[in-house]
Amino acid sequence: MVNFDSKTRAGFVALAGRPNVGKSTLVNAIVGRKVAIVSDKPQTTRRAIRGVVTRDDTQLVMTDLPGVQRPLDNLTERMQRRVERELAETDVALMVLNAEQGVGPGDRWIANVLKSAPCPVIIAINKVDRLDRPHIVEALQAAAELGVGDDIFPISARKGTGVDALAEHLFSLVPESPFLFDPAESSDLSPYVHLAELIREQILRRTFKEVPHAVEVVVEEVDTAREDLTVVHAKAWVETESQKGILVGAGGKMIRAIGTGARKELERELGTKVHLDLIVRVRRGWRADENLLDRLGFDV
Repeated sequence: MVNFDSKTRAGFVALAGRPNVGKSTLVNAIVGRKVAIVSDKPQTTRRAIRGVVTRDDTQLVMTDLPGVQRPLDNLTERMQRRVERELAETDVALMVLNAEQGVGPGDRWIANVLKSAPCPVIIAINKVDRLDRPHIVEALQAAAELGVGDDIFPISARKGTGVDALAEHLFSLVPESPFLFDPAESSDLSPYVHLAELIREQILRRTFKEVPHAVEVVVEEVDTAREDLTVVHAKAWVETESQKGILVGAGGKMIRAIGTGARKELERELGTKVHLDLIVRVRRGWRADENLLDRLGFDV
């Protein structure tokens, strides 16, 4: 049951940053479990995924926003509008930078957007584990020169370095409020969407060029065949026959590798053995199909 004690504190923390700065990894590290998929491909995060972490009388709702980018189609336009709406309504904005890449034009554009944010802005410089001390100092100076952010935290979301200190600071910033989610919850994704995302993650890890951007996965049915076995029926949508050929692979080699990787993730999530029935289908132009985007849950 949600706690409505007036002494509790709760709030939203929206993560803003360029694609591939490690926002999803950071959300997972703070929440303490995998609520957002991770890969090195842009557009990995398409929805605003909320990870929930509750400690004693305080609750953080971490919103892993899609990477800020110039909209290219109906899908990325929806993603960008969601970013802008979440930033306008959040209690804390957390800007994530990639220490390895340094500050670029995209970071400066995001910083300018955040300067008008009606909430505290914190900067996390991620991947500092890959730099020596002089370069970490340079990254801190570059972040300070953005002219936004009340505090700057050097972290490694992958290794956990500095994450606890950052999380404690975020907990201290949220306002007095009833809990926004049941303390037992760790994400607001529906179970089917979360399972579909775990399958899509394995596709992203194994495909290249245009294929990762053209794929969406839908879980259509989940059957508990036995107490120790779950059957997951899913479809992977692509936009062209050539993309389908890549995803299936010669003699079905690629789709079998995807299925093996996805099955391990699903078993870890569901706590049972899993049989994954994964079918690849072509739907031309699905990223521009407003009705399909509505059904897939991509908010306007």
